[in-house]
Amino acid sequence: MREVRAVLWDLGHTLVDWDPARVYRELLPDNDAVEAFLGGVCTMAWHQRHDSGVPMAQNREALIKVHPDKAELIRAWETRWPDMFDGWIEGMEPIVEALESAGIAQYALTNMPAEKWPHILSNYPAIARFDAHVVSGEEKLLKPDPAIYELTKTRIAHAPGDVVFVDDRADNIEAALAAGFQGVVFENAAQVRRELSKRGLPV
Repeated sequence: MREVRAVLWDLGHTLVDWDPARVYRELLPDNDAVEAFLGGVCTMAWHQRHDSGVPMAQNREALIKVHPDKAELIRAWETRWPDMFDGWIEGMEPIVEALESAGIAQYALTNMPAEKWPHILSNYPAIARFDAHVVSGEEKLLKPDPAIYELTKTRIAHAPGDVVFVDDRADNIEAALAAGFQGVVFENAAQVRRELSKRGLPV
């Protein structure tokens, strides 16, 4: 297996524990209500517009018109955003720290709203110290669009073949492989540690 010189990280569900249900379990009476709300009102397809650069205040307007009785729940997506997070995915912070200590370059490529990116920088200092960050909401490009991988190549200091991308979604990894990166579909910290170690990284 080819050695690598740098790691390109996805963030949500790979490094950081983000789950909107965490908030709505506090605001709704039971799990069935949470699933119905996230499956039929504030869906991932709706949220993806935030990731593509549409401001949250703008994106919720049409949704509130359709669901006026749920206006406060919809607004909570923005106002309770920090409460959707619960630190690092188990076991991942030590891997990031080991790479940093060894002087291995680390980069981020994330689908995330631009207006919420400062929350990550202030709450995850190790991520803030990465050598480069490509944030979909800032670039108005979403994984797995090939264009965001081409943009990433211009932002990092390594050839894509020398970089392994770690992401929890197989379609994002497939696009990365097509762009010339190495790739690992995230399962858990132990699996990532094994995959990075195979590629010669000191984790």
